[in-house]
Amino acid sequence: MTNQPSSQFEPAPIPDGRIVMNGNIYMKDAKGGLIPVDLVKAQDQLQDETVRKIAGYALALSAQMARFKAHVFDDISAFEAILEQEYGATIGGVKGNKTLLSYDGLFKVQVSVADKFDFGPELQVAKGLLDECMNEWSAEAPAELRAIITNAFNTDKEGQINRAEIFKLLRLEILDERWQRAMKAIRDAMRVVGTATYVRCYQRPMQDAKWQYITIDLAKA
Repeated sequence: MTNQPSSQFEPAPIPDGRIVMNGNIYMKDAKGGLIPVDLVKAQDQLQDETVRKIAGYALALSAQMARFKAHVFDDISAFEAILEQEYGATIGGVKGNKTLLSYDGLFKVQVSVADKFDFGPELQVAKGLLDECMNEWSAEAPAELRAIITNAFNTDKEGQINRAEIFKLLRLEILDERWQRAMKAIRDAMRVVGTATYVRCYQRPMQDAKWQYITIDLAKA
């Protein structure tokens, strides 16, 4: 399982950033100005080449990932079409979640469909109730609880509420009547705005071993 396949991965072709005019070579700077290449520091030229090389591989990888995703769903759809034709049934649950195993049980492909949530105006009602609780409990409120509430309602750069922290609040068991009303307001605020489909592939060296995720996420590679 440790052997890695050889790669023939080629970067996407991108311009080298050099412009030839009247027999002279220029590089365009970030402001759009043409700078004779002889006047561009060697360090800046090397940085330019490095960035372009990485970007070329990134563009090729992005295109390859798009093709991979399309092939995955095409292959699964073709398999399900055969099942439908032969047996009048398909695999997976009502929401579209499904798991496929190789015959020897060493490889697994999972398709999971998750709801995408947004929050309506009831969320502001919940925030007001939680602020009341925090103000009254003041010194008695654990610092961890204050941090969860603060993080839950802080918005990120795109103005999005921190959903993970919101769901942490819902898992807390606090009997205060205002807290309970706040949790109801959060649940009422939740809106399903779509779905996201995820494909995860796994492998293992033997049938009784733990599954190992086949990393596709660049951040976890």
